[in-house]
Amino acid sequence: MFDIAVIGAGPAGYSAAINARKRDKSIVVIGQNTGWLTRAAHIGNYPGLPDISGQGLLDAMITQAEAMGAQLRPGVVHQILPMGESFALSLGADFLEARRVILCTGARQPRLLPGENELLGRGVSYCGTCDGMLYRGKRVAVIAQGPEALSEANFLASLCESVTFFGKPNGALDSRIAVSDQKPEAILGEARATGLRADGTDLPFDGVFIFREALALSSLLPGLKMDGAFIRVDRQMRTSVPGVFAAGDCTGAPLQVAKAVGEGCVAALCAAQELR
Repeated sequence: MFDIAVIGAGPAGYSAAINARKRDKSIVVIGQNTGWLTRAAHIGNYPGLPDISGQGLLDAMITQAEAMGAQLRPGVVHQILPMGESFALSLGADFLEARRVILCTGARQPRLLPGENELLGRGVSYCGTCDGMLYRGKRVAVIAQGPEALSEANFLASLCESVTFFGKPNGALDSRIAVSDQKPEAILGEARATGLRADGTDLPFDGVFIFREALALSSLLPGLKMDGAFIRVDRQMRTSVPGVFAAGDCTGAPLQVAKAVGEGCVAALCAAQELR
């Protein structure tokens, strides 16, 4: 078990990791390192480093966090489950446990398909290795919007009667998988997801698996209070869920590295204080 799990591998997350390690707390940072900062040619308003690139700044943070003993884990957290004194984090077929959680997911939230939120857990899934057995011998669709889609689709092909892949494969797909270039528009169904509308055509499926780099916060952690698209926090970066903190762009404007780093520091120090 970790003392603190950080969800999101950006400036807020690495600031939290560095400051948690200064308080001798075990910490894991879970994310993809694919945010907007990696594409910034230079960061002109970060104090003391006026000419550094976004990738250069992020690399320096990663190096420092790793040197201090933070564990870095590539991946996407599919769900956070409160367990009394700790939290279970679902990463596909794997689970991690932490006593405190800091959300550093950034400001980018995915646009859900019509019907997706209503049918979550009733035909819509974000994890093939978690829910694939429920669809053994059935027809499923895979909507590919993230790097996990390929491996998850290949796994589903070993269980399901048929798998249709909506998106561009970034590697080798199982020969049993059909690839469609149609654009998904909505999830159909009531008691269970029974179809997918793509390019105006209703297609029959028993289940729909969606793989993105980020999940809607409402599905990641039920009960999390929001202010519009942003997570509601207090001055200690506490969210509405006890034991869960948030920092960085996901808490609102200004969407700047300096603000993210400061909030990551506050969240880590307050989480560490709770763990005394």
